[in-house]
Amino acid sequence: MAVRPKYPGGTRFRLYPQAPILDPTREPEVVIVSNPAGSVGPGPEDDRMYAINPVDKWPPYGVQTRRDGSPYLYLPPWDGDIHPPALPDADGHFDYLDEDSPEFLVAHLFGCVRFVQDVWDGYFGETIEWHSADAFDKMELVHLPSYDNSRIGFGFIEFGSSESKSGIFSLDATNFDIIAHEVGHGIIYSTVGLPDPEGETGEYNGFHESAADLVAIISCLHFDSVVEELLKNTEGNLYTLNRLNRIAELSRNEQIRLASNTVTMSQFIDGWRREHVLSQPLTGAIFDTMIDIFHEQLLERALISPEVEALADRYEYQPRYQALVQDMFSDAYAGEKPAFKEALLDARDIVGHYLAETWRRLPADYLSYLQVGDTLCEVDRDFSGGEYTEIIIENFEYREIGRVPIGPQLAKLPRENHMDSSRWMSPGRWEFDAQMRESY
Repeated sequence: MAVRPKYPGGTRFRLYPQAPILDPTREPEVVIVSNPAGSVGPGPEDDRMYAINPVDKWPPYGVQTRRDGSPYLYLPPWDGDIHPPALPDADGHFDYLDEDSPEFLVAHLFGCVRFVQDVWDGYFGETIEWHSADAFDKMELVHLPSYDNSRIGFGFIEFGSSESKSGIFSLDATNFDIIAHEVGHGIIYSTVGLPDPEGETGEYNGFHESAADLVAIISCLHFDSVVEELLKNTEGNLYTLNRLNRIAELSRNEQIRLASNTVTMSQFIDGWRREHVLSQPLTGAIFDTMIDIFHEQLLERALISPEVEALADRYEYQPRYQALVQDMFSDAYAGEKPAFKEALLDARDIVGHYLAETWRRLPADYLSYLQVGDTLCEVDRDFSGGEYTEIIIENFEYREIGRVPIGPQLAKLPRENHMDSSRWMSPGRWEFDAQMRESY
């Protein structure tokens, strides 16, 4: 099934909405991105980025260490050999590529990044340039399977490989969630920015991860197949464990973290160690807000009763009552599938627009989760006259945001932390830091 074409004159790619290891029989889906057909060159490459499959590239980009122990900054462009690029067909499209070919991997990588950009440029109402656009004309998208991580940095996004706890190996270039997550970090770099060292808070670190997860969730909901399968499996009861609230899935039974969670700020009152875990109260509050707005959309269409909504909200995290709630949603969903889908898409777009405007207004320095919530309420008042403000406040209060402060960072952030200098170090910042090192 193809995504509904927003760009009838655009370029076609085939993308996996979620990692193919989840269902090896599932075929990639045809999507149409905003690049006019014929405007994407071999690589693929357009005016904002290019994808490559380098030969024997190592190490990854970023801050690296010489044999003598001294650090150096390694940034694009890659000047070594590359495997054959993906070529457009005679009409300028890339949907003809065989998914077992190496060329498909780089086309898939490029297509996913462009798909996510199209979604969020739409929510922002403008093109969001890469944070490194002043120094690099284009972002380099790298397929680097020997790397056990994926990350965005200054002028690059490198996608490696993943292995689940059960030993399932997969390439990140085929995982839409991972790709969208990294683009999400780039959106925050470009809109909120990076704090000064003295203004960096623990909650900024968690916010960054939360925002990237939310970009992945909302972007995934722009695949019609995901929306339809989601509603088919849940019949509108989105608090059940489903494809939507699994993030960066590695197999059918494992996931890195859940958007639908019960984590509150009290868990971090004595301190925190990993920003991925610290992000969960904020992600949960916003995910719950999206589901509540979905319920409001169902109420407006008279698809569920106020009683059903009240029960769903009351028992969302109590499994023993979920059977009752599920029966009520199943009865309401029967015969109203198109209307339920319309309500979900409206909720998706409301939250997408709200997040874009919230991020546009947030400062990087001294950022807090309470500030995110307050800004969301401000945006809601500006956009709707405060229609969803009470929902936002309740969900943030449930997570104890603004009521329970987090403790200190208990351990040095791990290598894969998104605030690590390898991820955002620019040539200018590196030169400044080098001068500072020499002055000591």
